Amino acid sequence: QVRLVESGGGSVQAGGSLRLSCERSKDFYAGFCMGWFRQAPGEEREGVAIIYSSGGSTSYADSVKGRFTISQDNAKNTLYLQMDSLKPDDTAMYFCAARYGGCSWPALPIRFPYWGQGTQVTVSS
Repeated sequence: QVRLVESGGGSVQAGGSLRLSCERSKDFYAGFCMGWFRQAPGEEREGVAIIYSSGGSTSYADSVKGRFTISQDNAKNTLYLQMDSLKPDDTAMYFCAARYGGCSWPALPIRFPYWGQGTQVTVSS
């Protein structure tokens, strides 16, 4: 059974940093795309960053470029999102997601069938 479990959310002041983790079950075979998405209250879910399992190519939303870094440790079956220089606008529920096949931007939630339960990130000014 495919499972994704996020951790690492919390509350931080503007300018601070957080690192999110997403542990995936071992059912995934090679050649899949993983991503981080976020959803603020009253807003649609949006793609933040994606990474391909083989080779590690990445893409980012313009709003987080230069501040967030997506990475993976395939030996640990874990996806990460390092978030630096956080802003109040980054406040949202953050989800990791996965799909078999390639990664392409924009990352549309409808293309990702596997989701974690989410972890809350709150940035205060």
